[in-house]
Amino acid sequence: MGNSHSSTSTNDPKPERHRPLNRHRSAIFSRLSLGCATGNASFISASTRPSQDSSIAKEKASLGESIVEPKRIVLPMSTVAYAPTNQILPEDATLAYNGFLRDYPEYKLTWILDTLRRTDYARLERTGETYVDYMGGALYPESLIRVHTDFLNDNVLGNTHSVSNSSRLSLKCADEARAAVLSYFKAPPEYTVVFTANASSALKLVGESYPFTGGSAFVLGADSHNSVHGLREYATHRGARICYIESTRTGGFDTSAAKDILLRNRPRSRDLAPSLFALTAQSNITNTKNPLSIIDYATSLGYHTLLDAAALAPTSTFSLTDCPVDAMAISFYKMFGFPTGVGALVVRKDFLAQLQRPWFAGGTVSVVQVPGTIFTRAQEIHERFEDGTINYLTLPAITDGLRFLSAYLPFLPLRLSSLLHYLIVSLSALRHDTTGGPVVRILSRVPARKLKSIGDKADTGSLVSLVFLEPTGEMMPNSFIEWAATKQQISLRTGCMCNPGGAASLLNIEEDMRNLYPGVTLCEFERRLGRELGVIRISLGLASNFEDVWKVIRFAASIGNHRTRQGLLDRWPEATGRNSFAIGEAL
Repeated sequence: MGNSHSSTSTNDPKPERHRPLNRHRSAIFSRLSLGCATGNASFISASTRPSQDSSIAKEKASLGESIVEPKRIVLPMSTVAYAPTNQILPEDATLAYNGFLRDYPEYKLTWILDTLRRTDYARLERTGETYVDYMGGALYPESLIRVHTDFLNDNVLGNTHSVSNSSRLSLKCADEARAAVLSYFKAPPEYTVVFTANASSALKLVGESYPFTGGSAFVLGADSHNSVHGLREYATHRGARICYIESTRTGGFDTSAAKDILLRNRPRSRDLAPSLFALTAQSNITNTKNPLSIIDYATSLGYHTLLDAAALAPTSTFSLTDCPVDAMAISFYKMFGFPTGVGALVVRKDFLAQLQRPWFAGGTVSVVQVPGTIFTRAQEIHERFEDGTINYLTLPAITDGLRFLSAYLPFLPLRLSSLLHYLIVSLSALRHDTTGGPVVRILSRVPARKLKSIGDKADTGSLVSLVFLEPTGEMMPNSFIEWAATKQQISLRTGCMCNPGGAASLLNIEEDMRNLYPGVTLCEFERRLGRELGVIRISLGLASNFEDVWKVIRFAASIGNHRTRQGLLDRWPEATGRNSFAIGEAL
């Protein structure tokens, strides 16, 4: 037999001692959310119980207790000196900061994020770390960890596949998290949430279960994460054809070219030969945002649609009411840092019913014949697709994390727009002191405009992909730059970011990509190219401020100084165990 699930006893009265738990657990976040909400009123707890350990709540009490729509937010301009951190900046940084504020006065409208930095991310100042890898993973707010830890210490949670008090409490928290996700993304009633290990697992769930046939097509963009590319293995195994939309030089795709490919490969019969279109909402390497309107076009042609929103969700709002897709994959650690190991597939129930899982496990079924071949899947459709026991101990943090993010997300695009423009302009101006050649070459898409007010939406993401150049113009090894950055306590990212199509377009190596052979290794590929493969990625996020960007610029400028650069190069082989070789020489 299968497992008895606590959802079968939802009519039973809840133990009295469990009733107030949600209010206590969410108090720290409800006070924040009530001050600067995104308009998801149904998503915000009504409790305003003060939290003694909430430094944020104390500092934000002046924001008031009423729900405010984003477009109605009016922030007072500070009448005192505006400081990005609680530390005194060096004189050169102070001068740079004053100049930055003159060029980007709208940055002051995001002062609430500076307060957040001082309270929930004070460890960045304590450790001296400059974190610019938000596309790899967001930093968790310290108050989220405190609230979640207190909740775990105060309660007993058990496996959801039972009807005990501890199991019912876990199920209650899981249901709250599911509802919070649906509310956050403004999902209509026809949607549900399947919790997975991460966004990759959510995408895999669709790939392994989608009813590809010999007449099906799987259409996707070249500028996609490997977790999207990997779905082609399922499609190919079942005889479907793979149709790629080529990337432009700076990533993404040309809309007319995408529509042409979708039209030429449109499904002749959605029932007999279903076809799937996977769209990357935002590239994790090229900084491109693809037009979401292409989803409506694909749907009109009869495609099922799958949206990879892992890179989009941390810094942009998205509404499933305004842009309905059949399924959308997200990872929560990329949105607010904790918990890792939990993602979700936000999916239409009618689409989920068409998927055919190739296996079953505990929790996905209610009856199993052993020996034999008969089994009955679980009654709740989302349970049929959640592999065994869900991560019930961390699901309460998702509810609180979404409340937390909803309070600050309205301010984030404006802040990141100012920082990104300043970063791009400053890096582009750097020159080697010996030849006057550029220090870096920016490869990713740059925003067409800078935002001016809260509520504006950016046309790109908030990252920069680039390579560092020698005075002669040759590309410097990314591994050297990464090592040198660690010496300055800068956390950035190097490589192809698990997006080979996007990297190939930025590096102009599409032809080399086409000439790869089965079994090729990364070392062999790099030897063929005569250089390391990949880019340097600097990505900004919720806790980013001016000082972070200034330190990155200062570091890049130091690479342009011959004496500093040579000193680092002399230490690099010994420090990393590499054999000494000339920059640009084949590895």
